[in-house]
Amino acid sequence: MSAGTQPDWYIGFADGALRLVPPGWEIVLFNTWTVSLNILVPLLVLPLFLGAVAIYPFLEAWITGDKREHHLLDRPRNVPTRTAIGAAGLTFYMMLFFAASSDLIATHFKMSMENVIHTLQFLLIVGPFIAYFLTKRICIALQKKDREMALHGYESGRIVRLPGGEFIEVHQQLDDYERWRLVSFNDYKPLMIRPNARGQISPFERVRSVLSRWYFEDRITPVTAGELAAQSHGDHGGHDLEASEMATLGQGVGAPPHTNP
Repeated sequence: MSAGTQPDWYIGFADGALRLVPPGWEIVLFNTWTVSLNILVPLLVLPLFLGAVAIYPFLEAWITGDKREHHLLDRPRNVPTRTAIGAAGLTFYMMLFFAASSDLIATHFKMSMENVIHTLQFLLIVGPFIAYFLTKRICIALQKKDREMALHGYESGRIVRLPGGEFIEVHQQLDDYERWRLVSFNDYKPLMIRPNARGQISPFERVRSVLSRWYFEDRITPVTAGELAAQSHGDHGGHDLEASEMATLGQGVGAPPHTNP
């Protein structure tokens, strides 16, 4: 293979799969026929990958039991497992795509062809797992941040000094639309296995329960109306107290401490 041989972009992942197959993947049957696994394995893996992409929406609908018609997209952070699976699949695809340019990568970055191939082979297998874990952790962290902002608002950057000498930062509350955007999403829970009319639990229901637990066990529940009402009442009380203290003492940022005469 000479440097610079490039496939069309839409077939790059298939060319990359052929380049990443380890050498010597051949089987000789009856000392007569040679079975080239370096061709057959990519031909098997690629349809499986594309088939998984095609059936995924139906698989998730079966796991969640949500058969409704949807017209609004979910925020990626609110469906961490789905987002993580997408990141893992994209990582797998991109490693195959980059492998189609392995020769150009080697010549442009002054690297050996073997090191490039071995690195891409490693990332093809390990990369999706790393992408899945990191993406899911990031989504859950962003959900926690959204929950905190919905309850307490965002940092305003204004520091106020209380009469006792304590410094606090005043949080700016969200408007109704911003708060709705943060708290309005479906809260799916792990599926509870229930026996059928005969008192039996089918193997499909057991598999569905396992997948549901994997999907929704790590999740952040949306802020409820009760939590918002309680937090709003607490904030109003705190703001009224702060306002009365500031009006009485006339102290703000950088004001000298109050001393008794």
